[in-house]
Amino acid sequence: MSKPLVIFGSAEMAELAKFYFEHDSSRKVVAFTVDDAYVKEDQFQGLPLVPFSEVARRYPADAYDMHVALSYAKLNRLRQEKYEQAKAAGYTLASYVCSKSATWPDLAIGDNCFILENQTIQPTVRIGNNVMIWSGNHLGHGTEIGDHTYIASHVVISGHCKIGQRNFFGVNSTLRDFCNIGDDCFIAMGASVARDMPSGSVALAPQAEVYEADDRRAKALKRMYFKI
Repeated sequence: MSKPLVIFGSAEMAELAKFYFEHDSSRKVVAFTVDDAYVKEDQFQGLPLVPFSEVARRYPADAYDMHVALSYAKLNRLRQEKYEQAKAAGYTLASYVCSKSATWPDLAIGDNCFILENQTIQPTVRIGNNVMIWSGNHLGHGTEIGDHTYIASHVVISGHCKIGQRNFFGVNSTLRDFCNIGDDCFIAMGASVARDMPSGSVALAPQAEVYEADDRRAKALKRMYFKI
């Protein structure tokens, strides 16, 4: 039997974590916690909101697990900091993998991961600790994803890629097979990466050109495609 769960966070990500854990796992969420300075009310989502300085007394680590539900602020450093804070307090950090995703029995996954629906995760993929993967991605066979990384939606990571820590992959970004990505990289929305990226680097995609309705190019294209 899984232990009851305390969620670290009191914003949208924590609300979503509560929904997914309660609707698609055996976990029961019993409380939320945040750093003391951020406690403005005594409840969140109808459950107790407890200052972190008190959580171990009210919800001890031997009887409760925790999940840190924070996003990619400060290029995932904030989520890493609170993950380490919860670990230091003795908590086991629960992971969530949506049942509406395609995975294989050999999937290796760390703690405090949050992996949403409609993933295609191929054989021999390894996912580190505290990784957040939004909906609808492809993770190719043999790929390794380092700790504290965030992957948005509709990302394609091809086979045998090695991805370091605290990286961010934007919506619709693509990684060619056998790429090595260092730590603290930002791969922006729509970027297609076909070579290794050293730590701290950034990949941007060209932006689409937008023509206003009265622009001659907009009018010509509408005539060509839609006869208007």
